[in-house]
Amino acid sequence: MNRAALFDVDGTLADTNHLHVVCWWEALRQAGHDVAMHDIHRAIGLPGEDLLAHLLGEDRDTGEDDALSAAHTTLYGTYFDRLPPLDAAAELLRELDRRGWRVVLVTSAKDAELDALRRAVGADDAITATASSEDVSEGKPAPDQVHHALGLADAAASDAVFVGDTVWDMRAASRADVAGVGLLCGGIPRGDLEEAGASAVYRHPADLLAHLDSSPFAERRR
Repeated sequence: MNRAALFDVDGTLADTNHLHVVCWWEALRQAGHDVAMHDIHRAIGLPGEDLLAHLLGEDRDTGEDDALSAAHTTLYGTYFDRLPPLDAAAELLRELDRRGWRVVLVTSAKDAELDALRRAVGADDAITATASSEDVSEGKPAPDQVHHALGLADAAASDAVFVGDTVWDMRAASRADVAGVGLLCGGIPRGDLEEAGASAVYRHPADLLAHLDSSPFAERRR
């Protein structure tokens, strides 16, 4: 069996969480919804429909979901040519690839947004596959995407590590019996990530890269 290094992208490999917050805030504001940016930040990482349910409630008018998501996509699209990668993100993926790990992106991004993120990270040569929320019936924090990613890598849960920056990432990893590694660069506190199931927490990709030999990745060395 192979070893799988699963990675969220927004807030984990690219410094984009706060851009998403502002774009969702503006999309919601334009539709007459007053939602605090702090609350939006905590919802980042959920697929669009789930994010709106989390922020506006299950009893919201779901008929405006598509318009809200489209407004967010349009606003966020203005940043596509300048999305900032996090320091050492590409180097981390390449080092894991060099060590024999199959790198799979596990993300809610798709189409043009995913293309822009991959260009920003700049490590396509180290990426084996991408598991999108579009590929499964339920996105994070359900384990479906993680299971799908394991299938793409042809790896068992016991031979995988999932790196993310939100509680949704850590819960998805935990529910799939995959070791979760949390990064603080997405803005979520260490305690929240640990409570959600993170087995280790690092500041950012560069910090994880510097400590790779003592991280959960080392525990799965062959």
